[in-house]
Amino acid sequence: MIFRQLFEPESSTYTYLVGCQESGKCALIDPVIEAAERDLALVREFGLTLELTLETHIHADHVSSASRLRSLTGCKVAYPAIEGLACADLGITEEEPLVVGSLSLRALFTPGHTDTHHCLFLEEGGQARIFTGDALLIDGCGRTDFQNGSAEALYRSIHAKIFPLPEDTLVYPAHDYQHRHVSTIAQERERNPRLGGGKTLPEFVKIMDELDLPYPEKIDVAVPANLQCGDTLVHAADIGGKAPQG
Repeated sequence: MIFRQLFEPESSTYTYLVGCQESGKCALIDPVIEAAERDLALVREFGLTLELTLETHIHADHVSSASRLRSLTGCKVAYPAIEGLACADLGITEEEPLVVGSLSLRALFTPGHTDTHHCLFLEEGGQARIFTGDALLIDGCGRTDFQNGSAEALYRSIHAKIFPLPEDTLVYPAHDYQHRHVSTIAQERERNPRLGGGKTLPEFVKIMDELDLPYPEKIDVAVPANLQCGDTLVHAADIGGKAPQG
């Protein structure tokens, strides 16, 4: 398998390239419009064909490059099926794995940060990886105070779907604001300050209620654009600066 973690500094977003060496097909998870050319250059460098773009949820802090990448490469665009987006070619559900050559990504429905959020689980070559989007971050989690978010739902999603995974599963989030790259299930279970160490649901809800985060700067442009699979007419200058997801 070919694997790369890519960082977009304006929104502190991680995009992930996963590629099948046998078929030459690849996917990009949570791609950002400002980095579309960079991502395509990497795909070409590896001699791969972009088969899919995958979105873990409707992002509020950046515009997706899904639509632009589709127009440039003919790839398919996948969003959570529950969104019912007319612009999407494929719906992400727990029932149907997403296949890229010999690779199979299994979706886990993990509402809480948003009400349609999905994580993506990939096991290849004896190593398990979970792409957690904004549900579980390194030593944190996504905020739950907009886009039909719910602290109670996020707590249950993480404890029912993510924390039960094998402890050596690598955790790859969609964001990190402190230049960290990867964690493990064991680490997050043990020391995540919001969710780990046996934190109870009431304790977690109290933590989330007291965050007092600012209104996301990009949300009013990014969410409508991403409901169209990333409007290719949206320019970075139109959507302002970085808005932490908590």
